[in-house]
This record gives sequence, C-alpha cells and structure tokens, in this order.
Amino acid sequence: VQLVESGGGMVQPGGSLRLSCAASGFTFSNYDMNWVRQAPGKGPEWVSGINTGGDRTYYLDSVKGRFTISRDNAKNTLYLQMNSLKHEDTALYYCASSWPGRNGYDHWGQGTQVTVSS
Repeated sequence: VQLVESGGGMVQPGGSLRLSCAASGFTFSNYDMNWVRQAPGKGPEWVSGINTGGDRTYYLDSVKGRFTISRDNAKNTLYLQMNSLKHEDTALYYCASSWPGRNGYDHWGQGTQVTVSS
C-alpha cells in the first residue's frame, strides 16, 4: 500500500498550489479520501474529505471557498487545489484513506510541505 503526495512548495500569500496524491496497492475507489495537515508544533488537522464517488466533498471552515478537493478513480489519484493561500496554511500536508462509515484512517502518505511566506 502506498500513498505518495506531491506538489508542495513555497508560495507567497495569495498564491496557489495543487497537491496530488497517487495511490497504489489497494482499491482506491472503495475508500473515502482526505487531506490532513500538520503545522509545526501543532497536532494533525483534518482539512478536506471526499467520498468514494467524488460527488460529496467536505471542508474545514477556514479553507472553504479557497481549497477544492477532487479525485480521479481511473488514475487512482487525489487532488487538492489550494488558492488564496495564507500564512496559516503552512504545514505538512498528508493524504489519508478512510473506509466509508468507519472512523480513523487506514493508509497515510509521507506528506508534502506547503510553505506560505512573503
């Protein structure tokens, strides 16, 4: 099982980044998918989730209207489009799978760093 995030980097406030998460080793389309972030010195924070079919999406209040989660089940890939980035979005971003209706995460990636700095 592998989840590999990419697309992180350093960007100025107001900028954009698109994160990707490539999944392998499990049936991607059977799992809800999530983005979770961890800022320095803080605990993990759920950011966004999407159901198996991609027709239901959920967001942390502070990212609503700025971030968009999506998935391509044919490509086994999860995305997070991040616009209007703020200093407080700086964190290590992980993708994580979860079985529908069950609490907790089953698989995690290694994370990709997003730094918002002027």
